[in-house]
Amino acid sequence: MDPQTLAAFFATALFLAVVPGPDNVFVLTQSALRGKRAGLWVVLGLCSGLLVHTAAVALGVAALFERSPLAFDLLKYAGAAYLLYLAWQSLRAPAMAIDAGAGARGNAGRLYLRGIVMNVSNPKVSIFFLAFLPQFVDKQAGSVTLQMLALGATFILATALVFGALALSAGAVGQRFARSQRAQRWMNRAAAAVFAGLAAKLATAQR
Repeated sequence: MDPQTLAAFFATALFLAVVPGPDNVFVLTQSALRGKRAGLWVVLGLCSGLLVHTAAVALGVAALFERSPLAFDLLKYAGAAYLLYLAWQSLRAPAMAIDAGAGARGNAGRLYLRGIVMNVSNPKVSIFFLAFLPQFVDKQAGSVTLQMLALGATFILATALVFGALALSAGAVGQRFARSQRAQRWMNRAAAAVFAGLAAKLATAQR
């Protein structure tokens, strides 16, 4: 692929990663609540979810969600239900001092999986990729599938850089409140409100 095309795509991807959306809000809340290591595991999960969307677009699976209202609705309602479950967990979470490093080590697998589910269960990401990636594909430059995969990898790199920075900054701020039970209660309530809001947004999303 043309290096200038990849550079333009990378710059666009960086901008899109910065724009507030469900994924970066999710990173912020998890990092503030559980520390920067936990946030980085969530980022890794979200980026792994983007691998799924990239493969779906490259293989044409994403077109199914664009053409089938039933498939789109089933996936988005599953994602909304999962977000409501996270909201309920946040409300029930006890207020206690947090050892962010130990918490991240003990729940790394769960946090990673949470990031994957959060990303994959949003069908709008696949449809966005389906509409966005082909704009940078040159049919004269070789395999369209390989170009799609290269663009997807570039998008994931940009996302990892931006979301990683968010996780580190939010984790540092969250650690200041970790020793206060009152602050923890308010942070848990705020996280629950964010998850519930994201669930409502996803449940009402249109193709």
